[in-house]
Amino acid sequence: MEWRRLAAVCVFLGETSLATEIIQSPNPNDGWKFVKETGGISFSSRARAGSSLKEFRAVGEIGASSRAVHNVLDDVVAYPDFMPFTKECRIIKREGDAFFAYQRLSPGIVRDRDYTLRISKKSWPAQGGLVFLDQWELANTSGPGEKPGVLRVKINEGRWLLEPAGAAKTRATYCIYTDCGGKLPALLANVANEIGIGKIFTAVRNQVKLAKYSAD
Repeated sequence: MEWRRLAAVCVFLGETSLATEIIQSPNPNDGWKFVKETGGISFSSRARAGSSLKEFRAVGEIGASSRAVHNVLDDVVAYPDFMPFTKECRIIKREGDAFFAYQRLSPGIVRDRDYTLRISKKSWPAQGGLVFLDQWELANTSGPGEKPGVLRVKINEGRWLLEPAGAAKTRATYCIYTDCGGKLPALLANVANEIGIGKIFTAVRNQVKLAKYSAD
């Protein structure tokens, strides 16, 4: 169904890496309510003040080291090869420990969506390997201008947290709050966002099997 595909696009809008501090509004650890568990992924959501759209969190295991998983997420220019609906993805510029990436999604049955993200990365040692925190926020003014026929995304923030979970295993936490625009009702978007999150986890789980990502 069309709304399912569009909702999957909505969730993917934050799929790269990400701003220096954990999102402060709201507290990243507060207010989550369990939704369900399926496909080895635990889904939670929480309300955002002043919005009918919810923020979503998914926690699941990926069968590779945290470094290997991060290598996949860091391979931004390859997203058109394996990430859902991605038509274009390129790095605009680098600035300190951050970089800016432009992405355009093409779901086919609705208008293309595009946006520019400010992306930064942090890591620290933990038992069994490294923890990686990638966090993002919109930075449309640092990217290309709006294009005819392409809908510009106005809300997009989130993060990936990758934690070692044993030999060649990673506990991955993905959070996203976004509005992909268009006429999809918020209620349907909130329900169907789980579909998009599942697609993201599937894409990363499959891609990390490639030998090139296991290299340091």
